[in-house]
Amino acid sequence: MIFNKDTAEKTAELLLQINAIKLNPKNPFTWASGWQSPIYCDNRLILSFPAIRNFVREEFSKHIEKEYGKPDVIAGVATGAIGIGMLVAEYMGLPFVYVRPEPKKHGRQNQVEGFLQKGQNVVVVEDLISTGNSSLLAVEALKEAGANIKGMVAIFTYGFDVAKENFKNANIELNTLADYNNLLELAVAKNYISEIELKTLQEWRVSPSTWKV
Repeated sequence: MIFNKDTAEKTAELLLQINAIKLNPKNPFTWASGWQSPIYCDNRLILSFPAIRNFVREEFSKHIEKEYGKPDVIAGVATGAIGIGMLVAEYMGLPFVYVRPEPKKHGRQNQVEGFLQKGQNVVVVEDLISTGNSSLLAVEALKEAGANIKGMVAIFTYGFDVAKENFKNANIELNTLADYNNLLELAVAKNYISEIELKTLQEWRVSPSTWKV
């Protein structure tokens, strides 16, 4: 769920302004999964805009402390959330670790990079939630390292039913700065998209794996 509507609207507007979220229903993007999509989200662009990255850092920090209390450690999911996770940890004065998609093949073969003690309370930072599978694999790696997961926060979620089910089954609370519904409301209100394009974007969200133009 979103932290609150005001934060969701402001975040969505900033992401649209810098083209971190691109809406193109007529010429869809192809995701790595092979899905056709009228929307593409690249939140790593936030790091290139100081005022916007500061907004995201401060909103995350405020809402993390409000929702979960101050954790012992902030964890970022590689690679997209390493930068913003580090900024949040720095702002909150907390240690930071990050989680690789899989353990290294050499050296200490770490999957969790950084200093983490068993039993420490951890909030996980993500940049984007689609199905939630990769995010929850990071959670499992942290649990195996002995972390007590308080919850996960993300910049944006598509709000897929499969993601909701995955987080529910994993018993992990997810809170986001912005989500798909608020994004579409704002995009129409600010004339980023037409009512016809809105309908296309709404239809895609119902069945993204089979949607075609």
